[in-house]
Formats: sequence, structure tokens, C-alpha cells
Amino acid sequence: MSEENSLHKKYQELLRELSNPKLISNWEKLKELSQRKIRLEKIIEKEKLLEELNNKIKQNEQIIISEENTELKNLAQLENAEFKGEIKKLEEEISKLLKTDTKEEKQKARDIIIEIRAGQGGQEAALFTRDLYRMYQKYAASQSWRENILDVHPTELGGIKQIIFELSGKDVFSKLKYEGGVHRVQRVPSTEKNNRIHTSTVTVAILPKVETSQVSINPKDLKVEYFKSSGPGGQNVNKRQTAVRILHIPSGIVVSSQATRHLEQNKENAFKILRAKLLKKEKQEKELKTDEKRRKQIKGAKRPEKIRTYNFPQDRVTDHRIKKSWHNLQKIMEGNLNPIIEELKRQLEK
Repeated sequence: MSEENSLHKKYQELLRELSNPKLISNWEKLKELSQRKIRLEKIIEKEKLLEELNNKIKQNEQIIISEENTELKNLAQLENAEFKGEIKKLEEEISKLLKTDTKEEKQKARDIIIEIRAGQGGQEAALFTRDLYRMYQKYAASQSWRENILDVHPTELGGIKQIIFELSGKDVFSKLKYEGGVHRVQRVPSTEKNNRIHTSTVTVAILPKVETSQVSINPKDLKVEYFKSSGPGGQNVNKRQTAVRILHIPSGIVVSSQATRHLEQNKENAFKILRAKLLKKEKQEKELKTDEKRRKQIKGAKRPEKIRTYNFPQDRVTDHRIKKSWHNLQKIMEGNLNPIIEELKRQLEK
């Protein structure tokens, strides 16, 4: 199939999606498809102009070959020079539009690994880690994404010290890519007896899922240990050694998984986490060498700035990167993240 036919096929499929009556109730999806339709129409229109210009050049070439009138020949040659300049400009514009479309499609298809880790605040931070996980879990369910827990460390009070899970589905990367950073919570913890407001932090990392072929890992660089999976307070919940811990010696990265009762599945989960972290580290190191601005951001990643505050007494969520707040915090914690995600994309992707 030629690139032009493929483009027209994509356009027809898009029109069919837009004609679905159910789309009216999904404004976000309608907006996304409409924007893509406009972009594809621009490409198709430019392709049409390109074809017209090529036809005009062929006609002028016939004049140059067959016409005896020197003035007409010269005019045809001048026109062809102009047409070729227009063609070059059109081809560059088409190439740019095609790259944008392809890049967005790839981003939409990328699955991700999310790591949520309790920061400052002890038990309250662990409880908020659990709450954030549930928030993303409910949002994922609303998007029909698939979830797979890779590792989890619960606490005695029902919180979570750390959880790593995989989300798969359409648009998952493009929608959640701005969630990485420090999330701060201000509320009266369930463990607080004097009704005092506590401030705690939780870190969220968004890691694009990495295929085996993307990262080369030498088995000699690994130290793999097996141990009994544990529950709250370190108590063993499995009599067999099914949990896995992997140390990547050159980088010092340590990952583990005790999410299932099956050793091989936990091992596979641990390698998913390791590949994602190695690729992230590799990209950061490249950026450190080439971009001073990015150097400061990565340096700050060790003690990252807060990106968002969840203020329960004031029923408000504030994203500090775009200096915007939303109310009805409970609804947001129930997975209603679309208003925040859309505003972040609108302001950060200008």
C-alpha cells in the first residue's frame, strides 16, 4: 500500500470513528479525533497541491521540448523553477505534519510503569500513597486501560510504602506523562488524635514500558536474590521463596517484586521495572551531557520540587507548574482526573 493510500485509509477510518453517535458523550475523545482530522486534511490538501504542481511541471516540460517559440520556452522554464521551489516547501510541510502524526500515535500506544513511593510523613505518607494509587486505578478503569501490579509493599495500617504497576491501553502515556514528581498532601490523618493538619509527600515516577530489545542487559552484571514475600511489618506471607530482588551492579539500581505467588512471574515483573529504570537513567545521562537546562532539572530530581498539592481542609487541588487549582477534591480522588490532565496538556504543550 502506498503512503498516499495509507493516508486516505487513515482518514476514512477517522471519519467512521467521528460518525459514531456515542462519541457525543465523550467530549475529550471527540476533541482529539477532530484535531487529528484537521491535521490529516491539511496533509491531504498539500498532497493534492503537490500533485497539481508536478502535473504543471510535466506540461511545461512538453512545451520546452516541443515549442519553437523561445519566449514561451523561457516562460515555461521560469514557471518550473518557481513550481520546484513550491514543491520543496510543500514536501517539508508534509514531512513535518506526518512526523507529528506518527509521534502522537506512538505516544498514544506506549504503555507505562508507574512507581508511587511514600516520602516524608511516615504512616500518613504511606496512607496517601495508597490513596494516590486508588486514584490512578479508578482513572485507568474509566479509560478501559489494563492494570498489572509489579511490586507492592503494604503497611500495618493499610497504607502502602511503595507500589509499582503497569498500565496498558490507548493514550496512556500521553495522558499520564505529566504526573511524575512530588505530590504533597495536607490533611488531618486518620491516625491523628488532636485534629492537627499534617503535611506529607509522595513521589510518583512515570516510566515508559521498555521492550526487551530496547535495553541490553548482561547477565554477568546482575545479582539476583530470592526471598520469602512479606506483608505489613515484614511478616512472611509466603512460606516459599517467590519474591525476587535484582541488583544491576554497574548502575547500582535495585528492583524487586513480590506481587504474585509465582517466582517466574515476579522475576519477569522485576525485569520490566529494571529495563524501564535503566532506559530512564540512560536518557538522563545523555541529556546531562548536552543540555544545561535539563542538567539542573535532573540534579533536582534527587530532591524534587512538589508538582501538586492536595489540600483536604480547603477541598482544593493545586498544580504548581501551571498555577491552577480545582475544587471537589473527593471527586478527583475518585479518579476524575480529566480536567487536570487536559489543562496540563493545553498549557505545557503550547
